[in-house]
Amino acid sequence: MAPALISYYDDRVGERAAVSAGELGDWAGATAALLVEECRLGPGDRVAVLLPPHWQTAAVLLGAWSAGLEVSYQGWATAGLQPAGSFDATFVAGSRVGSWLEDLPSGRHQFVLGDMGAAKTTDDGYRSFAEAVRPYLGARPAVPLPGADRAATTDGTTFGALGAIAHGVAERSGIGRGDRVLIDTATSEQPVIWLLAPLLAGASIVLCANLDRSILDTRVAEEQVTKVW
Repeated sequence: MAPALISYYDDRVGERAAVSAGELGDWAGATAALLVEECRLGPGDRVAVLLPPHWQTAAVLLGAWSAGLEVSYQGWATAGLQPAGSFDATFVAGSRVGSWLEDLPSGRHQFVLGDMGAAKTTDDGYRSFAEAVRPYLGARPAVPLPGADRAATTDGTTFGALGAIAHGVAERSGIGRGDRVLIDTATSEQPVIWLLAPLLAGASIVLCANLDRSILDTRVAEEQVTKVW
């Protein structure tokens, strides 16, 4: 059996997931469909993504980008530096809704990922991403791929430039097709590193949060890792 495109571990809580290329594509397509068909967003609209590296974060980012949206990404390392401006959609982690609501950017459409109990919508208007995206799983939204000269991020970086940066990261790191890259999320939070560089190089990803380095050698062997970041 071929390794998963993204294997995810959180060694503090014991979370583990293995996502194939088809599954990631399905979730990304469903996210794009949610944003385009339900939220009525399109090229030029702005999305704030305040999530740690995770396979669902990958689906949100790839879905937003495939819909041609401009993304402002923030992980945990810059938790106190909220993205400025108004947004058409925001995706945040459940812990942020509970702890830092007053600092979160507002959006016309607001989604929360992770633990929010059994509620489908919080009192503060955040909808469960899992509940919102579920009806679109298996859908193939008719979304034209954005051109290389269109902005991919809210700071104006184009899709072409973002791809070139990711290719450069992969080349400098010696990552190529067929590699399996183990990434410590504590040191590689930006998606151009933990997501785009490996994928554009044709590599697969072992994404490790709260990495327990005492079992690193075992994980490298079990996951057939060829490169450790």
